[in-house]
Amino acid sequence: MTKQKRLILEILRGTRVHPTADWVYQQARQVIPDISLGTVYRNLRLLCEAGEIMELSFGSTFSRFDGNPLNHYHFVCRQCGRIYDLDLPLREELEDEVRRAGYEGEHHRLGFYGRCPECARGAGNP
Repeated sequence: MTKQKRLILEILRGTRVHPTADWVYQQARQVIPDISLGTVYRNLRLLCEAGEIMELSFGSTFSRFDGNPLNHYHFVCRQCGRIYDLDLPLREELEDEVRRAGYEGEHHRLGFYGRCPECARGAGNP
């Protein structure tokens, strides 16, 4: 593992904000000033392929990344744009139902959308 890849993994494991590649790049430049955006993108892809991180795509034009590679659920706030991990048990029976329907599902992702508690109280960004 290169120092760049290790740093990117540390950045992602050290935050819960589900950042974009650009955010990871800005954080990495504080430690390795000459790191390129291409290096960040390449290492994010390699870390995803290795199962070390998760790439999240919730219909926006850019991906977000999660340092927790284990399957878990997310909540996307449509008001402030934040993505939260939900501490809910995985519904593995859903995968069984998909297999019974004849599909060879490997895993599933489930995302919830709405307003986070902070925005619901009126404290979030407009």
